[in-house]
Order: sequence, then C-alpha cells, then structure tokens
Amino acid sequence: MRKLLTLAAVALLLSTTAFAQSVGEKTGVNSALGISPTTADFVKEVAMSDMAEIAAAKIGQERGNAEEKAFSAQMIADHTKTSEELKAMVPADAKAAIPAALDSSSQSKIDKLKNAKPDDFSSEFDSMQVSAHKDAVSLFERYAKGGEDAKLKGWSDKTLPALKHHLEMAQNLGKKK
Repeated sequence: MRKLLTLAAVALLLSTTAFAQSVGEKTGVNSALGISPTTADFVKEVAMSDMAEIAAAKIGQERGNAEEKAFSAQMIADHTKTSEELKAMVPADAKAAIPAALDSSSQSKIDKLKNAKPDDFSSEFDSMQVSAHKDAVSLFERYAKGGEDAKLKGWSDKTLPALKHHLEMAQNLGKKK
C-alpha cells in the first residue's frame, strides 16, 4: 500500500508540469528520475546553492583546518563568479527566481555548521561540501542535457567541469592526513 501511495504521489506531481518541476526539484524527485529542471527552478537552485556555498565557505575560513581554509577560499571565489555570471544571463522572465536570501533548509545547514563543536566541525563541513557538490553536479548535468534556455544550457555545460572538480576536492578533504 505504501508503494502504491508513493507512486500515486509521484504521478500526481508529474502530471502538472510547472507544479511538478518546482515540487520535483524541491523534493529531489526530478534528480532521482533524471528530469531537467525548469529554467526558473534551475536559476533558483543555482543561486541558492551559490549563496549557501559562500556562507559555508566563510565559516570554513574561520573554523576550518588549513586544507578547509584553502578549499573555502576557492569556493568563495568560484561561487561568487558563477553567481555574477548567472545574474548576467538569466532570462527576463526568470529574474524573479533569483532569491535574495537563503531558504530555511539552507539556513538550517549553515546554522548547524556555525554551531558545530570544534571536534565535529571538519566532519560536518566536509560532508556538507560533498553533498552540496553532488547536488550541484546533478542539477547542472540535467539542465545541460534538457534545459529550456540555450544560453543557460551552454553555461551549465561549460561550468560542469569546475563543479566536478569541486566535488573531487570536497571528497578529498581530510584524506591527506
């Protein structure tokens, strides 16, 4: 019965394209099914990801070890650059999708990082970076393959190698001991 309800919920979500994309992105259903995000969802998710990365990296620069501080400096530079690029190329009808502040989910992750005990900070920071960059790679890959806006598709494809490198760097944090 639980599987049937889950399948019915997914079918309902996917039945309304605009609604399904937003809920699908928010819940991770689109990622699991490999569905491309709408342009508005892509813009919102990229902007939110960049803001969260920059906020986490600022904490990493204050509280991290030498390796995390170096990683954080690169994340601030790279994610500031992608934020600026995104804002410059967002279609007029998607401009409203750029959030001005972190959503509650992202803010709670940042708060958790801020409040991590010194002994737990590296573990929290490192795993957050791996997770965030896996999500970003998935988002950019899906948009590059099936996105609606040609300029953003090209930018997404061009940005993917850097995001994959960020993921690799995040996966290697703490392994050089």
